[in-house]
Amino acid sequence: MKIGPYDIASPVVLAPMAGVTDRPFRVLCRNFGAGLAASEMITSDMRLWHTPKSRRRMDHSGEPHPRVVQLAGADPAALAQAARANVDLGAQIIDLNMGCPAKKVCGRLCGSALLTDEPLVGRVLDAVVAAAGVPVTLKIRTGWDREHRNGVAIARLAERAGIAALAVHGRTRADFYDGEAEYHTIRDIKSQVSIPVFANGDIDSVHKAREVLDFTGANGVMIGRASHGAPWIFRDVNALLTQGNPAPPLLRHEVRDIIVAHLDSLYVFYGEETGVRIARKHLGWYCEQLLSAPAQVRRELMAATDTAAQFARAVWHLDAWVSEAALAA
Repeated sequence: MKIGPYDIASPVVLAPMAGVTDRPFRVLCRNFGAGLAASEMITSDMRLWHTPKSRRRMDHSGEPHPRVVQLAGADPAALAQAARANVDLGAQIIDLNMGCPAKKVCGRLCGSALLTDEPLVGRVLDAVVAAAGVPVTLKIRTGWDREHRNGVAIARLAERAGIAALAVHGRTRADFYDGEAEYHTIRDIKSQVSIPVFANGDIDSVHKAREVLDFTGANGVMIGRASHGAPWIFRDVNALLTQGNPAPPLLRHEVRDIIVAHLDSLYVFYGEETGVRIARKHLGWYCEQLLSAPAQVRRELMAATDTAAQFARAVWHLDAWVSEAALAA
């Protein structure tokens, strides 16, 4: 598919997730075949852009094209200005967040709270599309709550405003991440608009991706939590969609090398203190996905207080995991 002038090589994209989709993780997922990987959510309040966290979120050095920046806010003029500023910094697609259910975000009428004010949604979309000069995409939920599922109306607004693509999480804001995602609303949205639509929510396996695409008619799927500790899921889904069969499992030594390289990229990107902290989260996910005794190993890796110790212990456990498979063969 195309989004603006960009050919998107894969219909499987990474969902933007605060605290997860930093530049090292985006690059990793793109290398495994994610067609797009948006930045962590950036506030439209430019007064807050001078913190180390914000500066890292706007760092796209060495990132594959097209580079996607996600913005959150509720003021049309501020969002338009923020979009233009990020384009000047290298963003090639601007993504607007109208899907985040977090209380601190919705409390400012941002994220999915915007879905309660359709006229404001229209003003935001018009302002950002006019200002950005690059394709603008939109991430939404199906509505504020189950009694007010207005995803179809929002999608029509988006298409009229010139939004280039739409991602829809199959839950309302009131659902947060509870229960199961529903895909009927996504199917209804796809039937009403001609722009690309990505289905999102509970897509946690290659076969679930195929089922959701078949049911909704969506152009692609957006994967979030299923990528935690398994960034190769994009490789696996792409193989099923293009070849009809899942990709063969990665060998253990290949997985070890991927994790080691990921750790190294985190340490380089964040530095010593923050690098250790951020790596703990990813190591915890890798442990849960791969190891037979994840809790014991996880405790040891979480206790490391510097990058050298954390890296050494991770390599030791991963080498033992690789050797275990070799001995069993």
